[in-house]
Amino acid sequence: MPRRSEFLVPVTRLCAAMVVLALAWTPRIARAQTLTVEAPEVVLRGLPFSVTATLPSADSVTVRAMTADGTMLVEQRAGGGTAVLKDLTVASAEQLPLEVRAGAASATVSPRLLPGGVTILPPLIAILLALLTHEVVASLFLGVWLGCLFLVGYNPLSALLLTVSRYGRDALANPDHAAIIIFSLLLGGMVGVLTRMGATTAIVEAVRPFATSARRGQFAAWLAGLAIFFDDYSNALIVGNTMRPVTDRLKVSREKLAYIVDSTAAPVSAIVFVSTWVGFEISLIGDGLSIGAASGAAAATISPFGIFLNSVPYLFYPIIALALVAVLIAFKRDFGPMLAAERRAREGGGVFRPGAQLTGGSDDLQAADGVHSRWWTAAVPVLIVVVTVIVGLIHTGRRALPSGGASWREIFGAADPFVPLLWGSLLGCVAAILIAVMGRKLKLQQAIDAWITGIRSMLLAIVILLLAWSLGAVTESLNTATFLSAVLSARLPAGFLPSAVFIVGALVSFATGSSWGTMAILFPLAVPLSLQMGAVADPAAGAAYGLLLATVAAVMGGALFGDHCSPISDTTILSSMASGCDHVDHVRTQLPYALLVAGVAVVLGSIPAGYGVSPWISLAVGLAVMAGVVRYVGQPVDAVPVSG
Repeated sequence: MPRRSEFLVPVTRLCAAMVVLALAWTPRIARAQTLTVEAPEVVLRGLPFSVTATLPSADSVTVRAMTADGTMLVEQRAGGGTAVLKDLTVASAEQLPLEVRAGAASATVSPRLLPGGVTILPPLIAILLALLTHEVVASLFLGVWLGCLFLVGYNPLSALLLTVSRYGRDALANPDHAAIIIFSLLLGGMVGVLTRMGATTAIVEAVRPFATSARRGQFAAWLAGLAIFFDDYSNALIVGNTMRPVTDRLKVSREKLAYIVDSTAAPVSAIVFVSTWVGFEISLIGDGLSIGAASGAAAATISPFGIFLNSVPYLFYPIIALALVAVLIAFKRDFGPMLAAERRAREGGGVFRPGAQLTGGSDDLQAADGVHSRWWTAAVPVLIVVVTVIVGLIHTGRRALPSGGASWREIFGAADPFVPLLWGSLLGCVAAILIAVMGRKLKLQQAIDAWITGIRSMLLAIVILLLAWSLGAVTESLNTATFLSAVLSARLPAGFLPSAVFIVGALVSFATGSSWGTMAILFPLAVPLSLQMGAVADPAAGAAYGLLLATVAAVMGGALFGDHCSPISDTTILSSMASGCDHVDHVRTQLPYALLVAGVAVVLGSIPAGYGVSPWISLAVGLAVMAGVVRYVGQPVDAVPVSG
């Protein structure tokens, strides 16, 4: 009988051989099991898309994309275990699903195939519904739901649930989005405290001693509008209500006061980087860049905040609108219906038209009874916000850049805007409450109530924000930018893109009365489209970067046109109310001025900027043209001596 040791030897050798074979085959099995494929959720019929295949353990990989009917779409080889299959196209549903092979490994992806024209329906329906109903919230929501309907295979209930479970939740869970919401709420709370303790009114009161003539009174109202830059609603209500007694005494028409108030409310809030608008604008720019990157555009080398700052010189409409007010006041000239209104007021016919239906002032933003403050009580919290944001931008910008010298443009371009905005708005709230309580303007409970009231006033803006982010995400999932690029790039010269975007934005915002709703619809479309048409989010790109800035500014400028003069715009209505002006009279007298500014902004601003002309040249020429129109088209308003 053989010994046990002699029996175990062959068994041991057999086991060892099996282990070696297993180890030898394990990498192949692992490679087959770890193939990962990233494909778009939706592909458009006949339009190119990309698929990324990754084998982490491979030094190089050859990938073949096969359709369901066995057609090989493309074959590519790449190193590092990752291959990106570009320019894939699917002509029919029979070619799906798509099998991706890498050696012995394979994976199947099943994107939903849609005709390209379908992808523009969500934003298009949102625009058309807003035109018909003038309700931006419902329009944006329907746009999101319709996009989800395409994504889930036309199940209406599943689409409704997806709007909340995916897009609504993701929009709220995004850290940058959360920072913007907090910033907007805090700044709204600060404005509420300042208004309740009479501090914002005190700023305007400080300019009253200088208003000793009709021209000085108008100039004081213009300066007050520039001073209250952090919120357009506060601007319109405070300046109109406070300056109305002054301008009435100086025989300035209510129409002219309403025009001055309306021309400084939204335009200045959109330009200044510390306002309730800035977070909204920056977030939409960032989302547009993300959509563009997902569509194959080069990655941005500058933050959305840096793009916003650099786009300010391209904001031709709001800048020229602000300047036109000053030119009219300086020359003491007007034209059109405003000339008749001003002459009526100067000649003793009344500061408002006989038979006018005057709208009363609003009590939403009034100081508490018996409370009086000095101008510095508002200036200190606002200054704290401004200084904190500036210091925070410098700090985060320098920390993000490599060691060594850097220009201010590079520092601000690399800065994280969200953290400084949070710091500034929080410290501003604390300062406002401390001044109100320690200065015995308000009790602590009153200050907190005013703060909460200010926060509550921002809730509608937050709803619009969430819907805007959701609509942008839906258009990204549907590859809307890819379709628009394919359709428009061959039909619309890139140089005309900014002017086309401005005109579309102006029409939509005028019809809907909402600049925020217009920006929410257009930014996710215009920014990716500009990137697809040659714009680059890189300051070193020269004219290509200028095209992006001009397009971004065109969205904001076009949206502001409607917010400035649309009869259904909230700020237009508030300007009429606060100024005690017939609303129809306000729109009728202001519209010729707004149309003049829009024409100059497009012809002398957006079109030249689209072809690389410096915005400073366009601004200089545009302002000169405006001054010439006022000087040679406008007529002097006959002054009447003002008593007491």
